[in-house]
Amino acid sequence: MQFYSLNKNAPNVTYAEAVVKGLAPDRGLYFPENITPLPKSFFDNIEEMDNVDIAYQAIEQFVGDEIPEADLKEILADVLSFDFPVVPITDNIGTLELFHGPTMAFKDVGARFMARCLGYFNKDNDGHVTVLVATSGDTGGAVARGFLGVKGVDVVILYPNGKVSDIQERQLTTLGQNIKALRVDGVFDDCQDMVKSAFLDEEITNVRPLTSANSINVARWLPQLFYFLFAYKQTKKLGKEIVFSVPSGNFGNICAGIVAHKLGMPVKHFIASVNSNDTVVNYLNTGKYEPKPSVATISNAMDVGNPSNFIRIQQLFENSFEDLKKDFSSLSYSDEQTKLAMKEILSNSNYVADPHGAVGYLGLKDYQLSENEYGIFLETAHPVKFGDIVEQTLNLKVAIPEQIKSVLYKEKEFKSISKYEELKSYLIKDKQYK
Repeated sequence: MQFYSLNKNAPNVTYAEAVVKGLAPDRGLYFPENITPLPKSFFDNIEEMDNVDIAYQAIEQFVGDEIPEADLKEILADVLSFDFPVVPITDNIGTLELFHGPTMAFKDVGARFMARCLGYFNKDNDGHVTVLVATSGDTGGAVARGFLGVKGVDVVILYPNGKVSDIQERQLTTLGQNIKALRVDGVFDDCQDMVKSAFLDEEITNVRPLTSANSINVARWLPQLFYFLFAYKQTKKLGKEIVFSVPSGNFGNICAGIVAHKLGMPVKHFIASVNSNDTVVNYLNTGKYEPKPSVATISNAMDVGNPSNFIRIQQLFENSFEDLKKDFSSLSYSDEQTKLAMKEILSNSNYVADPHGAVGYLGLKDYQLSENEYGIFLETAHPVKFGDIVEQTLNLKVAIPEQIKSVLYKEKEFKSISKYEELKSYLIKDKQYK
């Protein structure tokens, strides 16, 4: 499998090259040359298959022979070592819980998969690569844990000061070893812009090979399609058409879901449910894509004003605005609407949703499901990661899981920066990386 840049001004690369490079030299995102649908028998028999086999058959065409079957299945067994249950909320709505991994966020799968692929590609050499990543919340913790101690990999995480929860910050600033954190005086988009600039700065890349663990990296992005296949496996017996509502920030998760659809998975519709950062909502209403600065909300992992992966979604629909609107919609919700949804879910279903999941739930409510449709919203992080908001909104105490207890009392270690030149200086001159 070859991958090409969506800016179409860079050479095609292999899967391994796309993983190691992260971003193409022309600053474009890598995209697979082909997406070949899986045979109908795959979906007919999916209920009889285990998750590792499902994942292997779905991802194999993208990885090709660059990781042998036995090694790839071993990676997948390690990555998918926890559950992905669909939990009923109402008669026609369920939530796909994606928070049962080590950092209790959906990004555990992509981060762990990428870390193990990068580890595989580095196993026979002594070189080092620096994973440079921006986070709006959960990416940082998942990447930090996924890459902790991986041979030949240093990790530098940029996160916006005051824009992530205390637990999210602790998950990316307390591990030590090969994990370093930079707290940025700005918003997520500032962090993401710094990362993209660093990739194209030869003064940095000439002395330090860089790759990204954001969903711009194909090894972080593509494995997220597994979630949707696992949800289909669990709900196929209902005999209804599925509508997915995905809380969306950088749009990598819902983009991977659309890839699963292109592989042949039956889906009626995709809803990108967003908070007040409504760039894509406005685009679908006007036909004009106009990024704007992100604004802070209680669903902070979705505070993205210029979602990187939306260009991939457009490519999946061959850049047809009309085809996109047939299968895809986007709706925006305020913090107040989000809080009301959290209360409604608890009152009606005795289920504690985090703010991101609540936004997904609202998307399904506004979609107005028919009797022949079943809606699934993604619960992308455990409520404890947003404990203050959840407890204040629902007037209850969220129990702290063991995964979180392990970081609560560790000292945070980070360096504060405010501009790109400081990041550049850190990457080039910091003694830890010489």
